[in-house]
Amino acid sequence: MDSYAAAATNRDPQRWSQGWRRMGLAAGMLAYPAATAVGVAQYTSGAVAVAGYGVVAAFSVCYVLAAIAFGSGARRSVQLSLAALTALFLAALPFAREFAFFLCAVVVSFAVLNWRQYAAVIIAVGTAGAITVPWAVRPWHSGPGWLEAVALVFTALTVYAFGEITRSNRALLETRAEVARLAQQAERDRIARDLHDLLGHSLTVITVKSGLARKLAAAGAERAVDEITEVEQLSRQVLADVRAAVSGYREVTLTGELARGRELLRAAGVTADLPPSTETVAPEHQELLGWAVREGLTNVVRHARASRCSVELSRACVEIRDDGLGGAAAPGNGLNGLRERVTAVGGTVDAGPARPRGWCLRVTLPERDHDNAGENAS
Repeated sequence: MDSYAAAATNRDPQRWSQGWRRMGLAAGMLAYPAATAVGVAQYTSGAVAVAGYGVVAAFSVCYVLAAIAFGSGARRSVQLSLAALTALFLAALPFAREFAFFLCAVVVSFAVLNWRQYAAVIIAVGTAGAITVPWAVRPWHSGPGWLEAVALVFTALTVYAFGEITRSNRALLETRAEVARLAQQAERDRIARDLHDLLGHSLTVITVKSGLARKLAAAGAERAVDEITEVEQLSRQVLADVRAAVSGYREVTLTGELARGRELLRAAGVTADLPPSTETVAPEHQELLGWAVREGLTNVVRHARASRCSVELSRACVEIRDDGLGGAAAPGNGLNGLRERVTAVGGTVDAGPARPRGWCLRVTLPERDHDNAGENAS
């Protein structure tokens, strides 16, 4: 369990069912041996009473050991302790008579915790014994043990419910820990995907513009200084974008990506046929289609060896086409990341060779039924 899950455990509002609170509830069960001792005092005296008290004391000690074993998860020790408790309960019957069934309530409660699937049967057998045994043993001169039977049923059901709450709380904490782990994994994936998209695009631009600046400088052109200045500015922007990506506050816009893409294609010597505005695109799709434009134009410069690239926009779709080499699609983190984003909102990504040549990337997003929405509003 990681630190986040541990902190959640410490803040659990139902933590009363754990630790010393559970032991406090278990200590309350010692009232039943005390009640049995009252029966020993009522039905015996002298050396016989001392023997009866010894059985009750042994039962109490065995119960404490069983509670410790149960708290530590030592199932084998719990089962052995339960067998000893059962034997001591039977041994207490001649001394405490119907009062001994208070000890039976403790035995039944432990049995219910260990064999939950047979809880109803165990409680029924214990209750039947508490009612019929004092009545059936005629020398005891007592009727059915109704009080002991009620105490047994109430105690066993309370312990059973407590055990279910404990198990539910444990499952809840495990679920919280798993949710926290998945959230951390999702955040790591988001950062990795965003950094790949950011750095892949921006470093491609820097590489292309640096190469152009080198050629211009070798030719003695003054424009080389302008290109180097743009490289510096872009490097600063990349640093700011990376910081924003890690903190989760970076925003991608379709307009910004088209502007950057135009500059990228110009520096790479690719003729750009880009839309002059993004007004045709629905506002809710602007960011996601911006990611698509970024990934598509970056791949054009990196892999296509194209001389021309066009971008077409509609309300919920973008198509990026070039006249480059085309060929089979190679798996990459950028395209995979784009597919994840688009699939998450119910859209589709189609990427592959175009005819007669080149490559085409088409991203289609689900479009709202604006006509129906307008009718409903009216």
